[in-house]
Amino acid sequence: MRGKIINDPVYGFIRFPEPELMQVIEHPWFQRLRRIKQMGMAHLVYPGAVHTRFHHSLGAAHLMHIALNELGSKGIEISRDECIAARLAILMHDIGHGPFSHGLEHTIVHGISHEGISKMIMQRLNERFNGMLTEAISIFENTHTKTYLHQLVSSQLDMDRLDYLNRDSFYTGVSEGVIGYDRILQMLTVKDGNLVVEEKGIHSVEKFIIARRLMYWQVYLHKTVLGAEQLIIHILQRAKQLAQSGAQLFATPALHFFLYEKITGDDFAADPSVLDKFCLLDDADITASIKVWTDHPDPVLSRLCTMMQDRRLYKVRLGTQPLKEEFRQMQQTIMASGKINEDELPFYLFEGSTSNSTYNQNDERINILMKKGDVVNISQVDNALIGSDLTVPVEKFYICSIAPERAF
Repeated sequence: MRGKIINDPVYGFIRFPEPELMQVIEHPWFQRLRRIKQMGMAHLVYPGAVHTRFHHSLGAAHLMHIALNELGSKGIEISRDECIAARLAILMHDIGHGPFSHGLEHTIVHGISHEGISKMIMQRLNERFNGMLTEAISIFENTHTKTYLHQLVSSQLDMDRLDYLNRDSFYTGVSEGVIGYDRILQMLTVKDGNLVVEEKGIHSVEKFIIARRLMYWQVYLHKTVLGAEQLIIHILQRAKQLAQSGAQLFATPALHFFLYEKITGDDFAADPSVLDKFCLLDDADITASIKVWTDHPDPVLSRLCTMMQDRRLYKVRLGTQPLKEEFRQMQQTIMASGKINEDELPFYLFEGSTSNSTYNQNDERINILMKKGDVVNISQVDNALIGSDLTVPVEKFYICSIAPERAF
């Protein structure tokens, strides 16, 4: 099978000469990623954010190629098979994502994460490709003898994060997310089997960490993006509630299965056909159904879907403390109107919280190789920007409600 040269808008021409990678890329389950947006509902705030998980996966595999070449140039022994396996692992790290990403993981399917589904898909494809993915799976699961290969796939400084920050800032136009990924890749090395960054690259890594924080609060957790994601979650929750009660709903065959059946992680493990059906789901299943449900006789489903179609999203109130009193007052006002019953209220008014860690001390730490040869956690480097303040998770509390001018 011939390789490919792909013109990527972020990196320019990127190459996939390995037939092993092309077998995966051309498989229908990987091609499905073309039909799943990388940033979920963010395009309702940043209209350019319509790139897909297919774009991102190719970009991450490209960065993996650069990183492995850089490590090889520093005398770190990595075989061709290990390079291919690492590229395959990062290529497929998101293959288990469902439509509109994280928000739907616990809406139509329960008890399994996208990482768990990715692992199942990799195992199934490994059977299909006669064991070609065995080493890639060991890297993905962190059972490979070379720990740093897993760290390139999943850590606080992995190829996944380097690509999505760079790519998402490009497509949203949010310059705060721009990072010096090329400089970071050149500063990577291995010490005692673990991935480290040479001391002279510390400022590039600090900028990467701060850019990630800015992107989370300015883009990924932007209050309007949050409201849009909560709206689609509540639409599917209502649709599933109606389906489970026996109501008739339009749905594509794949979506129909997940609405009318109670699917858990155990079902994926017990019945291979569940995974087959999951791999038929993409954004189009959801958007087509929402368009039809705007005329559904259920007033809750119809109202929510019309809101989504017309981009009349939940109004979101954010605070640094729980908004209990404000929520209670809004609840009383809505119930006093007598226009909805108590069972419907959670679809029109609800509260929650969201958080983000700029740098997690308990996760795979970013370690700096100092000129003297010792290895230091980046938060402990003298005069480092990443101090104790940036290692504490930031939590924000929210209330979502229908805007007053559209209320009941």
